[in-house]
Amino acid sequence: MKGVWRVRLARGDRLACSACLLGELCRYDGVSKPCPAALTLAARCRRAGVEVVAVCPEVLGGLACPRPGAYLAGGDGHAAHAGLARVRTAEQGRDVTAAFLRGARRAFERATGARFFLLKARSPSCGLGRTEIDGALAPGDGVLAALLVQAGIACMTDEDLSAGRLRIVISRPR
Repeated sequence: MKGVWRVRLARGDRLACSACLLGELCRYDGVSKPCPAALTLAARCRRAGVEVVAVCPEVLGGLACPRPGAYLAGGDGHAAHAGLARVRTAEQGRDVTAAFLRGARRAFERATGARFFLLKARSPSCGLGRTEIDGALAPGDGVLAALLVQAGIACMTDEDLSAGRLRIVISRPR
């Protein structure tokens, strides 16, 4: 299949996933909105002996649930790591950059050894390729996604999974 990215996992591997995709109450608005394709993938992985690690970088960074929505200001997650961009709350413009950076590091550490990371699309933490910058959807990565990309960790989004652009192959032991 052209345009489909394949990831091979085997018993004992780790797959990391944005916790909100698995229905954990960690979204900024306090609402559970699980991704059916992510739930199906997680169940398949667990049955095959692949460990599923759920992380929410915003909660790991010390932010409450619910909390004000946030956006990147002045650049994407790569720029935030370099000190060239900030993360601000949507309503009052409060600077929450330190919490986002801390949460990204903690999520990265918690997912150590993961062969693949499934991220929540368009999130200021987990957005990959497109995220909210200066109040509009723009090219760029979220704060955690930038850290994963810099480390060379394979990652894609829930939108890729739901659209069939991602195929996870789980090898069975012989």
